[in-house]
Amino acid sequence: MQNVKKVRDDLAIAMNQLTAEQVQQASQEGFKSILNLRSPQEEGFSSEEQQQAESAGLHYVNVPVKPDAMDDQLADRVLQEIDQLPKPALIHCKSGMRSGALTLMYIATQEGISAEQAMAMGKQHDFDCDDHPQMKQFFEHYISTHAQVS
Repeated sequence: MQNVKKVRDDLAIAMNQLTAEQVQQASQEGFKSILNLRSPQEEGFSSEEQQQAESAGLHYVNVPVKPDAMDDQLADRVLQEIDQLPKPALIHCKSGMRSGALTLMYIATQEGISAEQAMAMGKQHDFDCDDHPQMKQFFEHYISTHAQVS
């Protein structure tokens, strides 16, 4: 599927708003669920995505995440949703910044890896938040305070 980065066997990040065709394709490729991190107020938000996903047999969750309003409580909620989603799961936002950061934060807290290791993993999948200092700072803070690094 175009614009999708498989981060782990059970988690993939879509770097765009999903089209109806991509939702159908996600189902055909074996995904079990979609997590949409976009707010209904965002330009280009698809109000039909939930219906499209459910019609394709996919579990669907929408947790609106505004990059400038990210805090531990919201991140905890998103990571809990990721944990509970039927896998494999496809996580998306508008450009992949939120979905990439939160997916890597989930992996870091689950696998006990450092923010630096999670960032390196992200760069292997063309995810880099160096251009978004606020997101990078939150990413590093959250992992350093929530991951049990071994």
